[in-house]
Amino acid sequence: MQMARAVIRLRLYAGPGRLTAPIRPRPRGCGHEQPDSGRRGLSTGSATAHGTPAALRRLLRVSDEVADAVKLNKPVVALESTIYTHGALGKDLAQEHQDLVRSHGGIPAVVAVVDGVPSVGVSAHDITRMMEDEGTVKASRRDIAYLVGMGLAGRKIHGGTTIAGTMLLARLAGIRVFGTGGLGGVHRGGEDSMDVSADLTELGRTRLAVVCSGCKGFLDIPRTLEYLETQGCLVSTFTDGRTGKVDFPAFWARESGTPSPSVVNSEKEAAAIIFAQERLGIESGMLFANPIPDEFAVPSGEMRVAIEQAVQEAVDNGFTGSKNTPYILQRLRQLTGERVVLANKALVAANISRATDIAVELSRLLQSASRSQPVMNNTNRLDVASNKPEQPNAATATIDTKVDVVVAGAVAVDLNCDYTGTASKPGEVAPQAYTSNPARISQSIGGVGHNVALAAHLASRQARVRLCSVVGDDVAGSTVLSSLRDSGLDASHVRRLNQQSHPGSRTAQYVAVNDGSGNLVMAMADMGILTEHASPEHWESAVAAMAPKWLVVDGNWTPRDIRSWIQAGREHNAQVAFEPVSVQKSRGLFCAHQTGVPKLGVFPHASVHLASPNVYELAAMYAAAKDNGYLELGRWFEVIDAFGMRGARDRFVRQTSAELTDAGVPVQSVQLLPYIPTLLTKLGSKGVLLTTILDRDDPLLRDRDAEEFILTRAAVDHPCVGGVYMRLFPAAEEVQDIVSVNGVGDTFLGVMVSGLAQGGRVERLVDVAQRGAVLSLKCRESVSPSLGQLEEQITRAISRR
Repeated sequence: MQMARAVIRLRLYAGPGRLTAPIRPRPRGCGHEQPDSGRRGLSTGSATAHGTPAALRRLLRVSDEVADAVKLNKPVVALESTIYTHGALGKDLAQEHQDLVRSHGGIPAVVAVVDGVPSVGVSAHDITRMMEDEGTVKASRRDIAYLVGMGLAGRKIHGGTTIAGTMLLARLAGIRVFGTGGLGGVHRGGEDSMDVSADLTELGRTRLAVVCSGCKGFLDIPRTLEYLETQGCLVSTFTDGRTGKVDFPAFWARESGTPSPSVVNSEKEAAAIIFAQERLGIESGMLFANPIPDEFAVPSGEMRVAIEQAVQEAVDNGFTGSKNTPYILQRLRQLTGERVVLANKALVAANISRATDIAVELSRLLQSASRSQPVMNNTNRLDVASNKPEQPNAATATIDTKVDVVVAGAVAVDLNCDYTGTASKPGEVAPQAYTSNPARISQSIGGVGHNVALAAHLASRQARVRLCSVVGDDVAGSTVLSSLRDSGLDASHVRRLNQQSHPGSRTAQYVAVNDGSGNLVMAMADMGILTEHASPEHWESAVAAMAPKWLVVDGNWTPRDIRSWIQAGREHNAQVAFEPVSVQKSRGLFCAHQTGVPKLGVFPHASVHLASPNVYELAAMYAAAKDNGYLELGRWFEVIDAFGMRGARDRFVRQTSAELTDAGVPVQSVQLLPYIPTLLTKLGSKGVLLTTILDRDDPLLRDRDAEEFILTRAAVDHPCVGGVYMRLFPAAEEVQDIVSVNGVGDTFLGVMVSGLAQGGRVERLVDVAQRGAVLSLKCRESVSPSLGQLEEQITRAISRR
C-alpha cells in the first residue's frame, strides 16, 4: 500500500499524547476547542437519586466545586435562597452562611433559579443580583418548570427557592443535607381553607434531610406533625442534653407544647438515620428539628401574645394564601422589635452549623462504608416474580465510591474444549470437522469485560476496579455472581435481569474449541443479553458516582451502546479504552453515522484514548472507518496534516518490519490515531506495536533514548502536536507450552490499564502487561491467578522517570 495514497494528508493531535492517570489541561489554541462555561452538568454521588439523563444535565447547572464534592461523598450542605431574596436579614447573609459552612468543614451549595436556570452552588454575587432585581420571585416546586421554560423562551427570571424548591433541585444534584430556618406547615384553619405549605408534601416525596427550627409558631403545629406523619416523613428533634419529654420546637421558642415524634442525641445519630434511609431506598424526606439556642429564644408566652395579634390582623385585613406568611412575619417584627430579627439570624446560623456537622458525620460514614462491602442497600429487595434478591445495579444503587478503573463489558460462562488427539494419530493437533472429537472440557467464568477487570484487579492491590455488566436470573447467572464474590472483584454493578421484566434474558456463554497446541480453532458466543437487554444510558449515574480514571468498554455492546458508554466516560472526565473483542465486533466503534448516536471526537478532543486490537481487528476497524466516511472528515485531515508525512514507507519499515509494513499495520495505525491517540496492536509471538501521539511538551521528544522511536515530528510552532511515537516491543517471552490463549489479550489490557490508572506511562508498562499475558498463556483459567506477582514490577514502571 503506497503511503501517498493511504496517508494523503495527516493532521494529528490526541488528548494528552501520553497516557497517564491525570488528565492534563488541554493547551489553548489547538483548534476545535470546546467552550467551557466554568460550570458542569449534573454530577452525582448517589445513583438512584442523583444520576440523571443528559436532558436534565443540560438544564440543571451545578458548580464544579459542588459536583466534585458530591462525587467524592464530601460533606455538602444545601442552602435555600428565598431567605436572602425575600428576607430582611441583611445583604451579606449569603456570604456569611457560606463561610459558616466552610468553617465547619463542609461545602456550601446555595440553590436558586438564576436568569431562568436552576442552579446549585450559586455565588454570593449572583445572590446579590437577585436581591437587587425587583422581578425576582419565590420559587417552589410548582414554579421551577415555569421559570426554566420562560428562560428557554428568552424571558430570564430569577427565582429564590423555598424549602420545597430547594429540596427538589438539591436532590437532583445529589445533595443529602439541607440547612434552613423554619418550615412551612398547616395554617390555622387549614382543615377548612386547605392552606398547607408545599414544604410538607415535598418532605413526603423527596429524600433529603432538612435541618430547621421547627415550623413557624403561628402555624397549627399539631396538624403539621399529623400531616408529616401521613406523608411518611421522619420528624426528630435534637435533645441537646434534655431528658424526658422533648417538644417539637416552635421556631422562635424552644417549646411548642407538642411532643416531638422522636428525638436524636447527636449529629452522628442523625447521619446514621440518613444513611439507613438511603440504603433502605425509602424515598421520603427527613426533618431534624434543631431548637433555637437558649440565649436567643423568645419566651413562649410572650411570643404567643404577639402571634395571636398578628394572625387575627391578617384575617381581618384579608391576607390569605401566599400573602399570609409574609404579612404575619412583618407584623411580628413590628410587635416584638429587634428580638425576632436577632432570633431569626441566630436560629438560621445554628441550623446551618448543625446541618454541616451532620453532613461531615455522614461523609465519614459513606466513605467508611465504601471501603467495605455494605450490608444492605436499596437494591437488595425481593424481586416479586422470582422471589430472589435482585442484584445491585448501576441504575438503582444508592451509594457509590470513587474507583480507578471501571470496565463495561461482558461476563460469561466459558466452556473451553481442548482437543486431545486420538490414539491412532498421536501427533495430530487439529480436531476433525463434522464429527465428534475427544477433548478436555473445562468451565470457567470469562467474558472480555470480566477478564479485563479481573486482570486489573489481580495485577495490583492499589487499583480499585469495578465491573459493569449484566447476567440473567438463571443458574449461569448465580454461578457468575458467586465466582465474582470468590475472586474479590466488586460485583455491585453486575445487574441481574429477571424474566418478567426482561423476557428471554440469558447469562452470556462462550464456547471455545482449541487445537492440541492450545490455539483457538473456533468459538461460539451467545452475548445476546448485552445487545438485547442492556442500555448503558442507565449506567451513566454509576459512571458519574464512581468517577473512574479509566473506563474500559468492550465491543460486545451494540454500536449505539458502545458510543453511549464512551460518551458517559467523556462527560465524567474518564480516559476511555476500547477493547475490540473480535473482527466483527471491532467494527462497532466506527459504525455508520446515525441520528442520536454520540459522535466520536477527534484529537485533541478524542472520545477514545486507547485501543488494543490484534492485527485482524485493526484492519477491520480501519476498513469500517474508511467505509463509513470517518477518514474523509475535515477535522481528521487537519489532525493528519500535523504529522507532515510523505513517502513514509521507509520509516515504517525502519520502525517495524517490511512484513508488518506490507500488511498495512503501521499505516492503518496512523490513519486511526486522530480518533484513538494510542494504539497497542497485539502481534502475538511478534510482540506489541505501540503507536501514539506525543503532545508538544511530551518529554519523550527531548529524550535521547527515545529518539529512535520518533516516527515524525510536527512543526515546531504547532500549538498541540509534538510528533508520533512508534515502537515495536518484542515478545516478553517465547512460550513453548501454551495451555490456553483465551483471555490473553484481555489480561494484557487489564494489566496495562491497572498501571495507567496509577499514573504510569504506556511505553513503560507494555513489557509488564506482556508478562501478564504470558502468565495467562500458561494457565487454564482465562486470567492467571498469579498476576499479583506483577505488582512490584508495575510499581517500578510507574516510579521510573
